[in-house]
Amino acid sequence: MTTDPLLLMGEVDAATSRLLRTAAAFDAADLAAASRLPGWTRGHVLAHLARNADGFVNLLTAARTGQALPMYSSLAARTADIDAGAGRPPGEHLDDLRRTADLFAEAVTAMPAEAWAATVQARMGPWPAALLVWGRLREIEVHHLDLAADYGPADWSETFAHRLLREAASHHATGPTPPSMVLRLDGSEHDVVLGDRDGAPIVAGPVSDLAAWLIGRAGGEPLSVTPDGPLPTPPEWI
Repeated sequence: MTTDPLLLMGEVDAATSRLLRTAAAFDAADLAAASRLPGWTRGHVLAHLARNADGFVNLLTAARTGQALPMYSSLAARTADIDAGAGRPPGEHLDDLRRTADLFAEAVTAMPAEAWAATVQARMGPWPAALLVWGRLREIEVHHLDLAADYGPADWSETFAHRLLREAASHHATGPTPPSMVLRLDGSEHDVVLGDRDGAPIVAGPVSDLAAWLIGRAGGEPLSVTPDGPLPTPPEWI
């Protein structure tokens, strides 16, 4: 998958369209139902995605203007905004998702070439502005799964799943308790190795299922492990 943020916007637009189709099918009862995220309804997930778009607009504005704008004013405000928006009627959720997606696209279009070299203050710390479009795409695709609707890892593009898998593997490999495992992707001649390869279990399967399992969004049912035994437990993902 390209790292060029402008080229990557096509993927964001397509992912947003898929998300909007899912959201448009929800009635009030659907929105009040549980998502895959503990303690969050589907309404919480949709409210988060809208406020996340606002946060990325803040970061793009910071990169473009040089202002010290954080993604969110505070973590408490982020939580309060999500809670306040979760119970809205379906039409309000859909309008908010569309409006904030348009604002994000406009903020990307407004970026001069040199602004992509800036570093901004994201929720987890300093982040290259050049990765903001990827960050938004990742949020949409992963949280679409969290809606517990008719959307699964197999609906991700193969290029997205490959990039997410390698990003998650790098994150786990540099964590405080890096696991040792070999990820064997169906149809690929190149393994992704975490930790010490010698004696490490080999986890094999489709790249989308491997990626979803590695970030804690799937139980790994389609995956196999060698030698026979339970799947390893990946560390917590961001």
